[in-house]
Amino acid sequence: MSRLSERYQKEVAPALMKEFAYKTPMQIPRLDKVVINVGAGDAKENSKVIDNVISEITMIAGQKAVPTYARKSVANFKLRQGMKIGVKVTLRGERMYEFIDKLFNFALPRVRDFKGINPNAFDGRGNYALGLKEQLIFPEIEYDKVEKVRGMDIVFVTTANTDAEAKSLLDKMGAPFAK
Repeated sequence: MSRLSERYQKEVAPALMKEFAYKTPMQIPRLDKVVINVGAGDAKENSKVIDNVISEITMIAGQKAVPTYARKSVANFKLRQGMKIGVKVTLRGERMYEFIDKLFNFALPRVRDFKGINPNAFDGRGNYALGLKEQLIFPEIEYDKVEKVRGMDIVFVTTANTDAEAKSLLDKMGAPFAK
């Protein structure tokens, strides 16, 4: 069991139960999954780009990433249906908690001029989306081996019904929200 999942069991869940006055432990919000997504628009010219992105995201997440494909053809973007245009990985369970621990405690503090993550990026249903501008903030990525600096989207999917519940959950799990 990872340090963060133990902390959820011992500290976060009881605090949320008390804060929102839930009647049963099943009402307590918890993290369902974390999805990491990278769009690689330049993959349409060079197919090796996707392989590099897959290897980087696999190192970051600790789980094999899969390519995403274009759903429709768009002539203006020179895009055909079925082309590989990105990479995603969905983390659940222990790998999810290990990734969140690494993100909050190692990666985000390495961002230059970091003042905290945006507390308003909730979707209205208790999910939180975070955008990063570069993959270099993760300790697994070696600066010399990076071909191109790429951003990524990280989405925290929770079982919370409201944004307030989800914010409280992420805050108690150590999310560095901006004040």
